[in-house]
Amino acid sequence: MAKKLRTNLQTIMTIAVAMVLVLVGSGLAQAGGSQKFVPGELLIQVKPDVPRGDVDNLLHSHGAVTAGEIENIKVRRIKVPEHALEQVKKALSNNPNIHFVEENFIAEAGYVPNDERYPSQWHLPTIEAPGAWDLTTGSPSTPIAIIDSGVDPTHPDLAGNLITGYNFLDNNTDTQDVLGHGTAVAGSAAAMTDNVTGVAGVAGDSPIMPLVVLNANDYATYYDIARAINYAADQGVRVMNISIGGSSYSSTLQNAVNYAWDKGAVIVACAHNYSTDTPYYPAACTNVVAVSATTSSDTLASFSNYGNWIDISAPGSYILTTTRGGGYGNWNGTSFSSPITAGVAALILSANPSLTNAQVVEILTQNADDLGSTGFDNYFGYGRVNALQSILAALAAVPDGDTIDPSVAITSPQNDTTVNGSLTVSVSAADEGGVDRVELYVDGELLSSDTASPYTFAWDTYGYANSEHELMAVAYDTAGNAGWSSVITVTVANESDDDTQAPVVAITSIQGGALVSGGITVDVSATDDGGVALVELYVDGVLLDEDITSPYSFFWDTTTYANGTYELVAVAYDTVGNQGVSEVISVSVENVIFEDTEAPAVTITSPGDGASIGNLETVLASASDDSGISRMELFLDGELKAVKYATELKWNWNTRKLSNGAYTLSVKAFDTAGNEGVHTITVYK
Repeated sequence: MAKKLRTNLQTIMTIAVAMVLVLVGSGLAQAGGSQKFVPGELLIQVKPDVPRGDVDNLLHSHGAVTAGEIENIKVRRIKVPEHALEQVKKALSNNPNIHFVEENFIAEAGYVPNDERYPSQWHLPTIEAPGAWDLTTGSPSTPIAIIDSGVDPTHPDLAGNLITGYNFLDNNTDTQDVLGHGTAVAGSAAAMTDNVTGVAGVAGDSPIMPLVVLNANDYATYYDIARAINYAADQGVRVMNISIGGSSYSSTLQNAVNYAWDKGAVIVACAHNYSTDTPYYPAACTNVVAVSATTSSDTLASFSNYGNWIDISAPGSYILTTTRGGGYGNWNGTSFSSPITAGVAALILSANPSLTNAQVVEILTQNADDLGSTGFDNYFGYGRVNALQSILAALAAVPDGDTIDPSVAITSPQNDTTVNGSLTVSVSAADEGGVDRVELYVDGELLSSDTASPYTFAWDTYGYANSEHELMAVAYDTAGNAGWSSVITVTVANESDDDTQAPVVAITSIQGGALVSGGITVDVSATDDGGVALVELYVDGVLLDEDITSPYSFFWDTTTYANGTYELVAVAYDTVGNQGVSEVISVSVENVIFEDTEAPAVTITSPGDGASIGNLETVLASASDDSGISRMELFLDGELKAVKYATELKWNWNTRKLSNGAYTLSVKAFDTAGNEGVHTITVYK
């Protein structure tokens, strides 16, 4: 039986909500009149395989510090002195280790204030939602991520549809609405339907995941929006709505969108409300469905943006929806066109979960009601969304098993070019079902793999002969299909034969005559124009350890040496075998001899015991002991996964392909006397 709108829907008293966007001068900066960004902040993407210590030292040299990081797209948020913002941006842009640098731009919510009332939800019959509801009303397995200001957790039309989300402003799970905008957006997409209460949502049986990025002053940073997109993708959410936008293009946003798209997500965003063809982001990003607003007479809303970047249109004038505090009101703006469209996307996937995100977007656009000029135009895109026709098309679609290989190509360096030194190999890869990983081969040997777009690989050519070499990339989709790139031939030409200059090497963390005890770290600096291949540390002429990655550091457990004087020497080798030797540093070991029977204290600080984990988890642990920690070991279900010769341990755990169930994490810490401490937790996928 078809679900009906409640009989009292037409008699609900509505509240006209007027909201004025206020520019808070102390909290943001502006460039070019419309580009707003957080003062004293930049977003950077570090190239793969660049040592973290090198980046930290680079930032420190400019008076900058890391304030946050989106690890799976390798984007950092950094704080810099405000007066030096442009200078630092220019310096980082010219640094070969940095892929891009941009301001942390500000996006605004996309609604237009007005005070008029409207007694019914005219938009639902206009998009033929009642006919679509005869076929599906959404599904608990198809949640919609609402990336906005939060959602009222006690609203009678929303509370039963809410699932756990995340607050990216306060870094916790409190997702109460800090503005009111998110509650209205959520109701447009998925207010509970057929519950004898309030209004109907487009996909009333689809859960709502609130992700808070928009603050009480009506602003969100691109950094937080990108974090939310990545979070939703890692949670397996396939429909996301972003009723927020800014006029500045952002590589950070595009990278986050690509990451979610590659995981099969449909991202829908509002075109914004400035009656301009200026692109607004993330709506204008590739792989995002950009939505303009229509009126009850199927004309373009006067406030709606437009342009060749618009994909589709949807009702956006006098949209009756939920309001913070448990009420209802009429709202205007592309902020509501977007979740109406996202709701239809959720209906499509509920009707046919086997569809790819590319198929969902094609069904949305190809089954829209054509408005304006015949076919695609800059005002309505492919037309105004039609829920019924989209669901009929989704049910008729019978996706074949995925047998199509991903497309993949090496984009840099070019074929038949000469290369030298350390360089970045860039690869493009795409697949309708999503790219799982990309591998790079040099002369048929695997160099490394990358799981996140953009796919880049660090290649140190100093380890290869001066001759021709063949590069080839292989991309795998989520169904296991593999695509091969064309073979790229390059000529390595390093001027190694004339290199007779030895590396410059020095012990930096200990001065001559120092008094040492317990377990200590000896830091060594080593540089060479042709690159450093190996650094060794000797104690009284006996090799202690070696390191091949800058920053070069060595753990020395002095408790295994008798009290007395020892000589430390570091030796560095460049890529052609030249050897540099540091000055001899004499130190005195003086340990208090006592019987240590106390086990180290060790704690797994993240994730928590009993936690539910996503597709990418960072395991953090710390250890302490009066006599010093010699090493830490991490075990997953009894299997050794990581060893760290320090008091802190960090392990990036890719859980995407793990089956659901319980997993045991254990971290052991050993002190210099050999005592062992352990902390064990259980987490769930």
